[in-house]
Amino acid sequence: MQIDALTLAPDSVLNTDVCIVGAGAAGLTVARSLLGSGLKVLVLESGGFDFDPGITALGDGDNVGADYYPLADSRLRFFGGTTSIWGGRSVPLDPIDLERREGMPLSGWPITYNDLLPAFQTAQELLEIGPFAYDASLWADMGPPDGVVRKDQRPGFSSDLIDYSFWRFDFEKERFGACKAVDLLQSADTTVLLHANVIALEANADAEVIRNIEVRAPDNRRITVRAQQVVLAAGGIENPRLLLASRGVESHGMGNRHDQVGRCFMEHPHGRLGRIEGPNGFYLWDAFRMRFRESDVPIAPVLRVASAAQHARGLLNSAVTFKLQKDPRGGIPRTKALYQSLKHELNPTQNNRALWHWYRNTRLTYRRWLRPGIERIKARWPGRVLSVMIRGEQAPNPSSRILLSTRTDRHGVPLANLDWRMSAIDKATARGLGEILGAEVERLGLGRLVMEDWVMDGGVDWPVDPTVGNHPFGGYHHMGTTRMSSDPTLGVVDANCRVHGYDNLYVAGSSVFLTSGWANPTLTIMALSVRLAGHLKATTRAA
Repeated sequence: MQIDALTLAPDSVLNTDVCIVGAGAAGLTVARSLLGSGLKVLVLESGGFDFDPGITALGDGDNVGADYYPLADSRLRFFGGTTSIWGGRSVPLDPIDLERREGMPLSGWPITYNDLLPAFQTAQELLEIGPFAYDASLWADMGPPDGVVRKDQRPGFSSDLIDYSFWRFDFEKERFGACKAVDLLQSADTTVLLHANVIALEANADAEVIRNIEVRAPDNRRITVRAQQVVLAAGGIENPRLLLASRGVESHGMGNRHDQVGRCFMEHPHGRLGRIEGPNGFYLWDAFRMRFRESDVPIAPVLRVASAAQHARGLLNSAVTFKLQKDPRGGIPRTKALYQSLKHELNPTQNNRALWHWYRNTRLTYRRWLRPGIERIKARWPGRVLSVMIRGEQAPNPSSRILLSTRTDRHGVPLANLDWRMSAIDKATARGLGEILGAEVERLGLGRLVMEDWVMDGGVDWPVDPTVGNHPFGGYHHMGTTRMSSDPTLGVVDANCRVHGYDNLYVAGSSVFLTSGWANPTLTIMALSVRLAGHLKATTRAA
């Protein structure tokens, strides 16, 4: 069932068993996993079914640290959330990502990879992206139908130093949009309340239980929600913002007794590690490109430092891909610059999203049937470069954080500011990965890796390089700001995603990530949401 908050009487009071704040990948996965449980579920979404500039402005804020995307543009506030323009890359965290790692303070999740494995498999089924397999065994499945190179074509890098993983691609249009949520929108036990912007959580006098959720419609009419269980699923910026702004009982913010809310903001910084000089550029590019298979979803390999080498050398779990391109020292090609300009100037309305989906499908057709042959020819042209692109893991850094602004939105809620900061280990990992890859490339006679100056110059900053791609800063991955920890002094939620000190307040999404790994977060977000839903079903009694 769906309701618009603008149709409710002012001062309405809604009662439910479980209230979920946010209708993105996390919130909708929790809600879908609760179907059939007998629990009444209310999903609050601050937007409607399409882009609205007035609603988007509620997510404004300032970047007060490293350069980053405009905050209001970095996530979408309507049903389906930012997955409405998601690229579909799906991959789980690696086992090492959840382990305690020497040289990486604040690592070590209170759950293991095996604890998450059943939920990963369920999330995989929800995305309909084939078997749960992401390891090097997939190299044997890299041949026809496009068939440009032989099967099992992996380069002969030392397995002690270099390992592989694979992206699986979900190309379903708007996987979490309204047209794919009919089961929720027509469920008698699930209500989606649109244009319902949460402005504060109200706790009891002892700060142990959430009593009320204060909601405002766009016209500022007041709505109160009361629930047995409350789940914040509004993303890595809005989750801490809401906790910090809920100061009715705890003056420093809800769940913030140890000053942990908002800390350890992490992204996956993007950059050009270097270029490989030599005659084998096409071979390396071709080995790591996307493969379209007749009986399964597309896959693409990535190269990462082997887990044993990470432990031995104190490196983070970063990954690289290869890109054949015009020499980036000449700047962005005109056609690419035009695309990027249009993409950033056009609002993500339904019509513009349809245009983006058309463009993406056209690109996929090109990549499947034409690009391999064209790149084989273009690789011989003067001025073509094989770039090594890094997708970095960022170590948790307490100084990298979400803070409340002195500015407020139209409902009087302080906006969120981002103070994004990198650490020395982040760049040291880029340098260490380059040294390993460079030595292996030379050992195999594949060429010579020339690393970029920024990798070698010391310091902590990563350059903003528009020639890297459409996402020069990072992947729009907001992680770590309500981190999971068994010790309340080091995190915000426990192993079940419950906020420390509160009986009925939970957080879903990548804000609970303790570490970030290299992997795109959506599949792990969904797995944690499936796991959280199981906990809620076991601990909540239907009214």
